[in-house]
Amino acid sequence: MLKTANESGKSKIYDLRYTVPQYMSDRNINPEGTNSKDLSVDDNLQSNLHNSSDYSVPDNGTYGTSDNSFDSSAPDGPEKIADHGTHAEISENKEVKNKSLSMNPNSYPQKRKYRWISYLLVILALITIILMSLTVISSNLGIGGGLGNPDKIAVIYIQGTIFSGNVAEGLGYATSEEVAGDIHRAAADNGVKAIVLRIDSPGGSPAAAQEIVEEIKKAQAKGIPVVVSMGDLAASAAYYISAPTDYIIASPSTNTGSIGVIWVFQNMSVSYKETGVDYYVAKSGEMKDMGSAWRGLTDQEKEYADSVVMDSYENFVTEVSEGRNMSKSKVKTLADGRIYTGTKAKELGLVDGFGNLYDAIDKAAELGGISGEPKVEYMNKASLSRMLLSSDSGRSNETAKQLVSSFEESPYGKLIA
Repeated sequence: MLKTANESGKSKIYDLRYTVPQYMSDRNINPEGTNSKDLSVDDNLQSNLHNSSDYSVPDNGTYGTSDNSFDSSAPDGPEKIADHGTHAEISENKEVKNKSLSMNPNSYPQKRKYRWISYLLVILALITIILMSLTVISSNLGIGGGLGNPDKIAVIYIQGTIFSGNVAEGLGYATSEEVAGDIHRAAADNGVKAIVLRIDSPGGSPAAAQEIVEEIKKAQAKGIPVVVSMGDLAASAAYYISAPTDYIIASPSTNTGSIGVIWVFQNMSVSYKETGVDYYVAKSGEMKDMGSAWRGLTDQEKEYADSVVMDSYENFVTEVSEGRNMSKSKVKTLADGRIYTGTKAKELGLVDGFGNLYDAIDKAAELGGISGEPKVEYMNKASLSRMLLSSDSGRSNETAKQLVSSFEESPYGKLIA
């Protein structure tokens, strides 16, 4: 508080806490540019009160000025003036914010612009991933390559043990239904001028090999040459399939040959007796349970088994003789079941040349009369996309084992070529 005397001699009391706001500058206090030091205290206070109309004291004299004293008990006096101060601070903050926005009027549009750029980059990345995935899938399915040439080479893989049936590819088995079906579809395509069989198999069922051979001969009857490309192994039934084709390419270290047939029986009778397992078999004929594991073969059954094996063997020899343009007698000198390397097989006339898959494709293009780079269509190349798109992709490995058990665990023994 400040006590002063005016010209009439009356004293006045000013409460500086409520009269002069903290934010007031010298310019606010002295708007006419007069130096505040040159003014008396009373003049300064009068100027303050004059310029601060928002903080003027009511005429009733309740507070702000008094003839003798300040009434500190005035209702809502200090609180009301404090509220005025807070209101002024809020107004000042709003003015600062408005000035900031006015200085940068494009800040919000810029943020929106940057946000749209981010969205656009994400969309472009997704489109790129989708296009790359489609390219990989197309490549695995044989789409693309030699796009300017309508003539095609169909490549069909035969990998794993060969038997008849229908099992999803990529599980270590090559079924006659799948392979024969691929050959049939390739031969039905007017754009396919030649077929390449990429073989990597230890052999399998003679019956399954015969089914595949039949489709090979049908394709050849339509004027479509068939070329074989041997991988690590193309023996027994795998060579059975190769023999009637138009040209066989192997590597010098390929294992091939093994021309012959076996029939395997398992006798578990001793083990059953040791474990206390006994059997009673009711049968309509003496040989109805031939090959069952609970007993061995009789002499008569052994003779019969030999005759069945020799029948299949003669079929095998005939296919090699006709396919390789050899006499049966010469084939039989080679067909004792032994394996030959690629080098030895070429010397014996069982293969035609050395090379890899792409050499086989070039040879197929030559035999098919294709000029320029042919379009290569992989009919059943193993890939993740093919397994996902396969009609059998829903089958579990356990189901696949059950499907091949009829071949691997036949109750009549396993006849293998």
